[in-house]
Amino acid sequence: MKRIAPYGLIFAAVLLFNVSVAPGPIGWAGVRYCEGGEMKLSSSEFANNGYIPKKFTCEGKDVNPTLVIEDIPKNTKGLALIVVDPDAPAKTWVHWVVFDIPPVSRIAEGSIPGIQGINDSGNLNYGGPCPPSGTHRYFFKIYALDQILNLPEGIDKPALEKAIEGHILSQTELIGLYKRSGR
Repeated sequence: MKRIAPYGLIFAAVLLFNVSVAPGPIGWAGVRYCEGGEMKLSSSEFANNGYIPKKFTCEGKDVNPTLVIEDIPKNTKGLALIVVDPDAPAKTWVHWVVFDIPPVSRIAEGSIPGIQGINDSGNLNYGGPCPPSGTHRYFFKIYALDQILNLPEGIDKPALEKAIEGHILSQTELIGLYKRSGR
């Protein structure tokens, strides 16, 4: 059996790594677009599957955390964001519905980045984590869309999900955890 020199393997690995993570061209407002890589969602406030700081919950300021979006597909016209708690007692609880967000690389803390839909508290805003008991998971789901939706303010999650069918270029999620003090 012929042995491959370790330097050759290292060179190949470096080459593959650089090709797979090379950023796309920089577009509008500093957004890095890509040709077909996977879009990524992160937060400077918590790691994926990490605990969400109290500030962003019902026990704090109840404002949305900063979200960072990377590798947005080149043809994206708008973004949609849905935040849900699948661990709520009776059903998956909707905490935030936002759509027609410009293709930006950052959603600032406490901002309203687009048109808001109605959450399960009956409000047009971000309703932070507030689990009645135990640790709950909060899914921040972002969708890159091939069109602006032009829907009215106040639509609910099912209406938004129906409207984005067939228009999703890419999607990803960030999961945060929260447990209330003393519960």
